[in-house]
Amino acid sequence: MIDEHGDRTGRPSPDALLRQAAKEEQGRLKIFLGAAPGVGKTFEMLQTAQAKRRDGADIVVGVVETHGRRETEALVDGLEIIPRRAVEHKGHVLTEMDVDAILARRPKIVLVDELAHTNAPGGRHPKRYLDVEELLAAGIDVYSTLNIQHVESLNDVVAKITRVRVRETVPDSILDRADDIEIVDIAPDDLIQRLRQGKIYVPRTAERAIRHYFSPGNLTALRELALRRTADRVDEQLLTHMQAHAISGPWAAGERLLVCVNEDAGGAALVRYARRQAERLRARWGAIHVETSRALRLSEAERDRIADTLRLVERLGGEAVTVPGSDVADTVVEHALANNVTHIVIAKSGRPRWSELLQGSVAHSLIRRAGDISVHVIAASSGDPVPARTVRTEAARQRPFAWWPYAASTGYVAAALGVGHVLHRVLALNNMALVFLTAVLASAVTGGLAPSLYASVISVLAFNYFFLPPLYTFTISDPENIVALLVFAVVSVIASNLTARVRAQAVTARLRARTTEDLYQFSRKLAGVVTMDDLLWATAYQIAAMLKVHVVLLLPESGPGESRLAVRAGYPPEDVIEDADLAAAVWAWENNRPTGKGADTLPGAKWLFLPMRTGRGVVGVVGIDTGGGKGRTGGFLTPDQRRLLDALIDQAALAIERVTLAEDVDRTKLAAETERLRSALLTSISHDLRTPLASILGSATSLVSYGPMMDEDDRRDLATTIQEEAERLNRFIANLLDMTRLESGAVRPRTGAVDLSEVVGSALERMSRILAGHRVEVDLAAGLPMVDIDAVLIEQALFNLLDNAGKYAPAGSMITVRGRQDGGFVRIEVLDEGGGIPPEDVERIFDKFYRVHAQDRQRAGTGLGLAICRGFVEAMGGTVTASNRRDRSGAVFTLTLPRAADLSGYEEEAAA
Repeated sequence: MIDEHGDRTGRPSPDALLRQAAKEEQGRLKIFLGAAPGVGKTFEMLQTAQAKRRDGADIVVGVVETHGRRETEALVDGLEIIPRRAVEHKGHVLTEMDVDAILARRPKIVLVDELAHTNAPGGRHPKRYLDVEELLAAGIDVYSTLNIQHVESLNDVVAKITRVRVRETVPDSILDRADDIEIVDIAPDDLIQRLRQGKIYVPRTAERAIRHYFSPGNLTALRELALRRTADRVDEQLLTHMQAHAISGPWAAGERLLVCVNEDAGGAALVRYARRQAERLRARWGAIHVETSRALRLSEAERDRIADTLRLVERLGGEAVTVPGSDVADTVVEHALANNVTHIVIAKSGRPRWSELLQGSVAHSLIRRAGDISVHVIAASSGDPVPARTVRTEAARQRPFAWWPYAASTGYVAAALGVGHVLHRVLALNNMALVFLTAVLASAVTGGLAPSLYASVISVLAFNYFFLPPLYTFTISDPENIVALLVFAVVSVIASNLTARVRAQAVTARLRARTTEDLYQFSRKLAGVVTMDDLLWATAYQIAAMLKVHVVLLLPESGPGESRLAVRAGYPPEDVIEDADLAAAVWAWENNRPTGKGADTLPGAKWLFLPMRTGRGVVGVVGIDTGGGKGRTGGFLTPDQRRLLDALIDQAALAIERVTLAEDVDRTKLAAETERLRSALLTSISHDLRTPLASILGSATSLVSYGPMMDEDDRRDLATTIQEEAERLNRFIANLLDMTRLESGAVRPRTGAVDLSEVVGSALERMSRILAGHRVEVDLAAGLPMVDIDAVLIEQALFNLLDNAGKYAPAGSMITVRGRQDGGFVRIEVLDEGGGIPPEDVERIFDKFYRVHAQDRQRAGTGLGLAICRGFVEAMGGTVTASNRRDRSGAVFTLTLPRAADLSGYEEEAAA
């Protein structure tokens, strides 16, 4: 294999492998292709289906048109037929293929006749080939039939051959998508004989068809088209096979083709020619429209024609771009050189010769400047019908005649006339023309081309009337003045034209700069948004403001047992969408494809729904109403507006993914913390609670079984063990209950003025048995003020701190309780002489279920005591901190409690 740089790699092509992998996940499409009606496509398809059925394949009939032919009807016997659905249209009941029924049945193969058929209005898809694409995406194989004249890129060629333009077409991508193409061919004479025998049409229709369509020459040309198109497809399949299997071979350099599009009526035919040429060259292709100053003067029909042509490019698989520029040829060549284009296609100008001499020819300029790029100049076509209208901004929708530029031009000329009268006394006559030329340039800058031309006319007349003798008449006596006047007229027209062109380019650049600035500000706004609701509302407002449309944003949300799509934001906020529109949005969400107005699916809907895609998939759906609400019907988005919308949607999708990922991270952290707490709680219940229960149960069993045989001291020891372990179990249960109260918000401190010495004494009394093996020292400063606390909660907090010191301080060591006043607070310190707190655990020691010495389970406890202590203290407006002693080994726990300020005056009086 040779890669894109010309280096021999010996590896399969990644693109080819990806194409094969994508096809393996979908159903296979086989097309029976014919050159004309009546060659036997349906007959051949049914014969193949019957052979598959006899081999055991699960095959059904989605839709088959027998047209009353007995031989064809006989081949349908034995095949399962999916009933068609009835559609009412204009008082008639039509039948169409039931896609939902086929998806529910899920056969291996389904027969779908007449691939280019247009479905009745009201269905999910306007064309039958779109139904087929949905079946293929569901993994169902499809057999279908198609005539060569229905292929979109061959539409113009067939029309020239047969003088009949086929209106029902399918994009070339359908043939490119086909896994197998089988040519169903018949000699022209045999086909004409079948026509005369009435096997295709009734006799009268058959005779007319033979005269106009089924002539031997036409049929021969159509056969050649079918064979060539199939050969191109077979060659592409062979190339893909060679690339996917690393089969060496000669590889030609890549070709790129660019077609130039303008407002001429033959743009669609030019694009179709470019598509066929790119197919022959096996080249990537695209279209360019150069937006010059003339774009501001185009009519609505011409603007719509450009937009429709660019949409046709995208529909045929090309890339459409619009580029601003002052010179069409230079801009096209620059774009071609920047994108490695090897072929440029352009239509021959239909303007008269004198117009090309004055304004130049784009085709001739391209040929001169293209260099090594091949330029294809194609004869201009008569064109297609005027396309559907597109969306315009409010300024373009309502463009009334503006009188003020002409009034300003008149004022400029009048001012120039006044200045000329003053300067005429000191300057020569010829210099007066420059004064009027200044007025013309000012008119071009402020008003554009038409006002500047108007200023040119009245300047010439004023110059003649007021300055050229005989004065105050339009007669010119001196021939030199006639020449001077004509030169002035020509110069003023040229200057006004150039100035107006520069002004138009400046206006276009300013509009694009404004759009770029809006996109930049939008990206900055999204970067600062942290909540999903703010993000969605900002996105809806930005899209509505920049495109002048109504917007809704739909995101999935989980309901009872299901996930559904719901409107999360919109602008204007009062906009609502109906159930039918919501169903279209759900389809876009599930299939990752646009649906609604202007799309291939449900094109008659009021809203256009576009999926918001990221690397993770579809994150939401954007709905666009171009009619502006109130039941009005809007047009379609132009390619420029569609690209702007895509840019906004892509930015919003990435921001939604960012917010979603942040929420996922938070949920993951919460889940991990919950799991850690659950594991710690289970550990506490399974060990810390069972241990004292086992001691109680063992002591009680010994008393019951062997009590009479024990002496008084042994029974007292067992009873003491039962009491101590029961008290220990009670503390564990109390800690769990206290933590539950804290987390549920049920702790409501009843604060009041409390003497701290009483609280400390009560806590030490409760701890007397636990601290019996330690020395306890109480050092409360004299005159400590009362504190504003809940005595019960602070006593429990001190109890937990003393219990913690008793666990980790060695027997016989000193435990000190120290109290000092610090401004408006009172600080209580509990100091021990244990091993201290590791530096990395100082901040985490107050976390739930966290143990510094987790391996020593008998001493460590449940890990709730200090967490409960912090919760109680902070509930009363105090703080608790942990640190290590500086004078010796050991830990220090400091409680900072608020002083009872309302009693400070009483305390000072009592002290006096």
